[in-house]
Amino acid sequence: MAQKGTTVIVVEDEVIVRMDIAMSLQDEGFIVLEASNADEAIGLLDSHPEIRLMFTDIDMPGSMDGLKLAEAVRDRWPPVKIIIASGHRQLRDDLLPIEGKFFSKPYDHARIISAMREMLAA
Repeated sequence: MAQKGTTVIVVEDEVIVRMDIAMSLQDEGFIVLEASNADEAIGLLDSHPEIRLMFTDIDMPGSMDGLKLAEAVRDRWPPVKIIIASGHRQLRDDLLPIEGKFFSKPYDHARIISAMREMLAA
């Protein structure tokens, strides 16, 4: 598939959750970069123009939450596709502040990977 070797950034402050989704994505052939907050994510986006998709949690410590990060990424790196996740909120895709997909935790890795493939193919 065309997605093999595609670079994805996973932004999640909970280390175990971040490692879990990162390993699943790596097993599917994605190149995965990891960040624990929005500031780290922006640094990685600045230094890795090959990033094509961002998977971010909403509730994170730092200068901005995942929703604000998604807006910043949409403005500064418009080609990057965005998936937002939360264990504390329920959002519909059409209510997100950006074009993207929402998943509630705990999430099904197969559904996330399928959504990523669809987004990258569009």
